[in-house]
Amino acid sequence: MDLGLTGKWALVCAASKGLGRGCAEALVKEGANVVITARGVEALEATAAELRALGGGEVRVVAGDITTPDGRAAALAACPHVDILVNNAGGPPPGDFRQWDRDTWIKALDANMLTPIELIRATVDGMASRGYGRVVNITSGAVKAPIGVLGLSNGARSGLTGFVAGLARSPLAARNVTINGLLPGAFDTDRLRVTLRAGAKATGQDEEAAADARRRTIPAQRFGTPEEFGAVCAFLCSQHAGYLTGQNILLDGGTYPGTF
Repeated sequence: MDLGLTGKWALVCAASKGLGRGCAEALVKEGANVVITARGVEALEATAAELRALGGGEVRVVAGDITTPDGRAAALAACPHVDILVNNAGGPPPGDFRQWDRDTWIKALDANMLTPIELIRATVDGMASRGYGRVVNITSGAVKAPIGVLGLSNGARSGLTGFVAGLARSPLAARNVTINGLLPGAFDTDRLRVTLRAGAKATGQDEEAAADARRRTIPAQRFGTPEEFGAVCAFLCSQHAGYLTGQNILLDGGTYPGTF
């Protein structure tokens, strides 16, 4: 299937590793040009070299903190125009809400709600004027089924989801601009290992025992891979997904038990 992404320009946030990298790789393979951004210069450059070796679209690198105005400005300046925006940021740390002060909450909201909104605000009108735009917000399966130790993430990502639910149904939809959420369950990433480590510490398990226990709760009996996550992202960004907007696509190996 031709996804129609050849020559499109994509800005992919937090793309040096994990799910962001998976999305960038899938887009490059489909011929899209990508600007990848992350804070770690070394990891970002290594990822860029590997993406360029795929022989797809152009890959540009912007090292910086996307949660800051300067970081956003640099990332946007590197992209001639943004046809595709993949919002992503490292999740806030797990813990007990009793230990989180206002500054902790604001940091979580800045990274996982307000930064995506700022990037959407900076790009969707240009998308609308060109008659093509795709925004994919990488959030979390916790938007549908909150995870107890991830209260900061539950709150911030649900706030973004509520905002997008209205915006996606605005006149942008008639201009072929779609905005969707991509909700990962347990994927084999550094983020998962941090969460498993916290859970193991809380229950007195070792980390591998905690990982095995988590796998057994997933009907697929395994963790997802960044590559399969990226493939779904690429489809949401494609010419075939223009009638799909305002939705939250859950990739969790069947873990969520609900019908809706």
